[in-house]
Amino acid sequence: MLTLATDIEVLARFGRALADPIRCRILLALREAPAYPADLADALEISRTRLSNHLACLRDCGLVATVPDGRRTRYELADDRLGHALDDLRTAVVAVAADRTCTDADEKDCC
Repeated sequence: MLTLATDIEVLARFGRALADPIRCRILLALREAPAYPADLADALEISRTRLSNHLACLRDCGLVATVPDGRRTRYELADDRLGHALDDLRTAVVAVAADRTCTDADEKDCC
């Protein structure tokens, strides 16, 4: 059981980062390879301003890091284990969704 405030805060930050589909797409893209903001914006088909706001959130959550590269800044996952965690979380959620026991989940919009 999580009891330490820091453990709960860490999971809450991770949940906050994953709460937005665009941030999820950014994390999945960076899981594949580091990228420059302009390239990410083009790949995700969103404006650079919108991407910048989401990258700021991910930086504040401690999930992405910046790497200076001359006059440009490259973004990458802050730790390689985050890529594995994203894969594990996605796999677990898909497995649970396939095996859900709540028969009226669609009506309750709960699972």
